[in-house]
Amino acid sequence: MNLYVLQLKLRKHLVYGAMAFIWITQCAFVTTMGILSTDIIKGSCVPWGSFSSNAAKKTISSFIFTIALVLPLTLMVFCYTRIVYALRYKVL
Repeated sequence: MNLYVLQLKLRKHLVYGAMAFIWITQCAFVTTMGILSTDIIKGSCVPWGSFSSNAAKKTISSFIFTIALVLPLTLMVFCYTRIVYALRYKVL
């Protein structure tokens, strides 16, 4: 088997593994933060509303924004830029 084919298969498995890792990690992180900031206040469940301090609220919100929105968007922009570069300069 050609070395290039082995590298391509390995790279494909690494990409799929990285995608699965990102989705699982992101879901676990957001779920954990949701559980930590949910509490029963006056007999009602208040999700994402019970924080120990204002600083904790800002920190958790910033981390969730970064991990759930900024990181995936940055990775998508990077990947699509690489795809466009490869199509423009290597294929054509």
